[in-house]
Amino acid sequence: MGSLERSKKKVLLWKKAMLHFSLCFVMGVFTGLAPTGKSSLFSTTVSVSNRTEFAPQPSEMLHLTTNVNRSWIAPTPDSMPVKPRILENEKKTTTKKLHVKAQPQLKPRRLLIIVTPTSTKLPHQAVFLRRLANTIKLVPQPLLWIVVEAKTNSKELPEILRKTGIMYRHVVFKENFTELEAELNHQRNLALKHIEHHRLNGIVHFAGLSNVYDLQFFHQLRDIEVFGTWPTALLAAHRKKVKIEGPVCDSSQVIGWHLKNMNNETDTITPPIHISSFAFNSSILWDSERWGRTSSVQDTSQVEFGPPLMDLIRSNII
Repeated sequence: MGSLERSKKKVLLWKKAMLHFSLCFVMGVFTGLAPTGKSSLFSTTVSVSNRTEFAPQPSEMLHLTTNVNRSWIAPTPDSMPVKPRILENEKKTTTKKLHVKAQPQLKPRRLLIIVTPTSTKLPHQAVFLRRLANTIKLVPQPLLWIVVEAKTNSKELPEILRKTGIMYRHVVFKENFTELEAELNHQRNLALKHIEHHRLNGIVHFAGLSNVYDLQFFHQLRDIEVFGTWPTALLAAHRKKVKIEGPVCDSSQVIGWHLKNMNNETDTITPPIHISSFAFNSSILWDSERWGRTSSVQDTSQVEFGPPLMDLIRSNII
């Protein structure tokens, strides 16, 4: 009897468990098949955006989306404020155009034409040439370096010029000179003829191999309009003295001269001008109409470097 009752209880328990399992299974099936609120919302928006030909009328749309969060629904093209946005953009662009400031026009740098005569009679020529090249290399472009020398079989100077990285022109002559000063004047004349023939437009300055420069000096050269001059300091190493020669300037005017020697017996004293204490506009050599010069002055000033050109320089700076 006890075993039969136990078997009946087990059968009842199994029946209850199967009943609960079947009920849960049926509820899960119906729950999965029933449409949710998000799926209906997404289906509605997709049909509106991608299938406009089957889209319901606005009254039907309001009916369909009554119980849906309106912040998720994109506005229709008819309801978008197109014109106000365009007007705002146009106002912004006009205000930007009114407040744009005119950019200052950059003034181009003038060409600097540095003329350097060389001679085998000068001691340590290669060393001084490299030192001067290292200084000129630091000057902002445009710059043209004209180096003049006598014709020789040596290739040392052309190799030095090629390695500097500076825009240069190497002028060679065949004449022979016994005096160093006469040879240097001839080299400067060749450089002037080269500038005149090619009509190089810039500021000409004669830089000797022994000259020492400050980089600010080359910036001031570009401000010269016609002629420019300045006092020059001469250093005598064996005497341990510094001599200053050249004009005493007050802004753009020459008010006096630093004279090395003064002879009280002479009535007129010609102020000395060192070859590296002035610079001038190269158009003076080839554009006589611009400066109102006659042909005779132009010819004589370019044939000989010494007195004619120096007198022309003095007449412009004194």
